[in-house]
Amino acid sequence: MCGVVGISSNESVATDIYDALTMLQHRGQDAAGIMTCHNGQFLQRKGEGLVKDVFQAKHMQQLGGNFGLGHTRYPTQGSSGSALAQPFYVNSPYGIALAHNGNLTNSSTLSEELYQTDLRHLNTDSDSEVLLNVFAHELQRQGKLTPTSDDIFKAVATLHKRCEGGYAAIAMIANVGLVAFRDPNGIRPLVVGVRTVDDHKSYMIASESVALDVLGYRLIGDVDPGEALFIDAAGELYRKQCADSPKLRPCIFEHVYFARPDSLMDGISVYKTRMRQGERLARKIMRERPDHDVDVVIPIPDTSRVAGQALAHELGVKFREGFMKNRYIGRTFIMPGQTQRRKSVRQKLNPVPLEFEGKTVLLVDDSIVRGTTCQQIIQMARDSGAKQVYFASAAPPVRYPNVYGIDMPSAEELVAHGRTIDEVSAHIGADWLIYQEIDDLIECSREGNSLVDGFELSVFDGQYQTGVIDDAYLSGLSDARSEESVDRAEGALVGLHNRS
Repeated sequence: MCGVVGISSNESVATDIYDALTMLQHRGQDAAGIMTCHNGQFLQRKGEGLVKDVFQAKHMQQLGGNFGLGHTRYPTQGSSGSALAQPFYVNSPYGIALAHNGNLTNSSTLSEELYQTDLRHLNTDSDSEVLLNVFAHELQRQGKLTPTSDDIFKAVATLHKRCEGGYAAIAMIANVGLVAFRDPNGIRPLVVGVRTVDDHKSYMIASESVALDVLGYRLIGDVDPGEALFIDAAGELYRKQCADSPKLRPCIFEHVYFARPDSLMDGISVYKTRMRQGERLARKIMRERPDHDVDVVIPIPDTSRVAGQALAHELGVKFREGFMKNRYIGRTFIMPGQTQRRKSVRQKLNPVPLEFEGKTVLLVDDSIVRGTTCQQIIQMARDSGAKQVYFASAAPPVRYPNVYGIDMPSAEELVAHGRTIDEVSAHIGADWLIYQEIDDLIECSREGNSLVDGFELSVFDGQYQTGVIDDAYLSGLSDARSEESVDRAEGALVGLHNRS
């Protein structure tokens, strides 16, 4: 899961892209990058780390130009490292850069096609580089010295036919303008906004609406599934549907975990969705345990806070902040490597013992993925004197790998895979565990936009929206993940030896 942003203006855009990336930092902490175009020349700065660490004042001064791209990276397809920091760039045709959020499920096939048929060389194992080269090849086939909006839309239309998976991308063509497109199922989010100053319109395209808000852009709406946007060098905006049979089936895990609560996606308020998740979960608790003995509801900061507040209100139980969060530790779920996740939980959260002593506490989290984090948190609650520890998940059991850009590629890592709810409860050490019903989760999101065709729910139901996702494909992902873990571990050892 990554954050992308593109801006076209009549002023320098680098600092605005930087500010937008800070608002999208929650979508990826592995690496960050900015690329701008000035007088036909691409200028870039990218590297591993947080936005604030990758970009210093001297870097920003070197990023001139009135349109550009930004990216915050979360490692999924391909290993982590500075070589995979985006945006990526190809020099033919025209000079094209691209920032991408999502995952192509047929990237291996496309890689072969690009080499064997399109005669294009790939430098990395990243599907984002694949996507860039497919777009570049299709644009080159139009055969124009200067591509028009129609040429660009034809290239995107063919790209949709070739590429499978979930993707939201922003591309920059030297001296031509910005291009944005979204997969035909709208799995990954993408919004567009406008800001008018002295009769000049600037446009921003971003993963979430919060990036627009901080810079005074007015949300126009979402990039539709299968749609492409083109903003030319003069600042004119063109839009066209480029897919044959688009359907709006956004990833519901955005509403559960990834997106900020103050974002709007596909006309759906993430904040209100999470409120409804808490309310629905409370009603399930009342059905299953009408005489429950919950003394206090305590959220796991931060993504479960909204659902926890609504749950406590619906139950008529006290809501308390029982864990204090260290704001300088990253989001544990998106950290590469299980060892790093385990280590960071205790550094990240510290209990307030008075809220636990002698009480039956209901801990609320947005979801349970691997189970290691909630296992440690439950033990922290017991160590703080809790009489009983119940656990509530605002999402259903996560039982299946994700193939559309979320770091869940191995079923064996998922605590609910192959286990009953009682077995999961015993595994994480809870006295009682309750999950959201999948139909309730769907209704929580659908209530925000009744025109949604459906939701991407594969982590819950194992039904994949695109491509051929079979056991062989999933096994390949799992094997690749294991190899990457070994590579990272060996790399760490090499680093230690080099420092000794």
